[in-house]
Amino acid sequence: MITNPTKQRTLRGHKAIRPTPRAANNADHQAVLAGRLTPRDRWIIRMLHEHRVLTAHQITALAFPSFRSGRMRLRELFQWGVVDRFQPFITSGTAPMHYILAPAGAAVLAAEDGLDVKELGYRHDRAFGIAHSLRLAHTVGVAEWFTALVDRARHTDPAEQTALGAWWSEARCARHFGDLVKPDAYGRWSSGGRDIEFFLEYDFGTEVLAKLAGKLAGYAALAAATGITTPLLVWLPTSRREATARRLLVRAWRELDDPRSVPVATAAAELLDPEATHPSPADEVWLPLDTAGGGASARRELCRLLDVWPHVSPPSTGEGSDTAPGADLPLPLTAPAPAPMPPKPISRGPSTGRR
Repeated sequence: MITNPTKQRTLRGHKAIRPTPRAANNADHQAVLAGRLTPRDRWIIRMLHEHRVLTAHQITALAFPSFRSGRMRLRELFQWGVVDRFQPFITSGTAPMHYILAPAGAAVLAAEDGLDVKELGYRHDRAFGIAHSLRLAHTVGVAEWFTALVDRARHTDPAEQTALGAWWSEARCARHFGDLVKPDAYGRWSSGGRDIEFFLEYDFGTEVLAKLAGKLAGYAALAAATGITTPLLVWLPTSRREATARRLLVRAWRELDDPRSVPVATAAAELLDPEATHPSPADEVWLPLDTAGGGASARRELCRLLDVWPHVSPPSTGEGSDTAPGADLPLPLTAPAPAPMPPKPISRGPSTGRR
């Protein structure tokens, strides 16, 4: 849950699971998959390639009507060799199953984009490396942050036109902006006719806050190079840590040549209501850095931040999620960023058994 993310120190390795019979990834199997994979399955493949790892709960919240239906479909995708999975060991309780892209899924994705698997940049051993990465909890935490936004959009009245229009991974951001900044993610959120794009810095309580404040210079350099003012959202675990971070951020922000070019807002995970049906970062938890006082009354919803920053132009991008500030075209030989919102389900007859 976004209000109580799993800490890295509780992950000590991966838990062995019982072997399950799986199909071999050969030409015949690829032919079979052509008739089995739904648009939602193919979307899951792209999401796993983009974000490296997603938990069973996250995939269910992103694309399925219930946990049971999601678990059953993921089991089929695992048996077909489309996805792989591991279960980290935690010191208390049981961790959810974590899913990554498997060779058969990578082959499908590469074929769809007219690439070889090598050109896609996929290697099975590297894909599984996330299971032992010291950044696993951080990667899953960022995914949980955006999953909460998608879950909110999926359960909002369609008349409100709420959607997550873009969600770029840390790796994609590094390829486009790495010479200046390396944000944890880039996103674009729409609600009630308002659109806001942003970079995300996701703090897990382990990073030196002075280092976080030092990143503002890089965002200012990016704004100067592109001529585009893009808000920076800083997400912290507690209000106490947020208060400390704000003092350092304000000091660094005021030292910028043009502070207005880097609008900053902070929020703390503990401000979300855990009793709410769908708590998310879209809630009234954001406090702009240039807000005097900083009381609870100054907190704003995500899209309402634009009221404080009238100089920030709304995103000028059209449909899709392949563009971002200073990155008008996707890089060659890479899969385009998938749309964060899942495809609409296809109605089929009762005899197909598709979900």
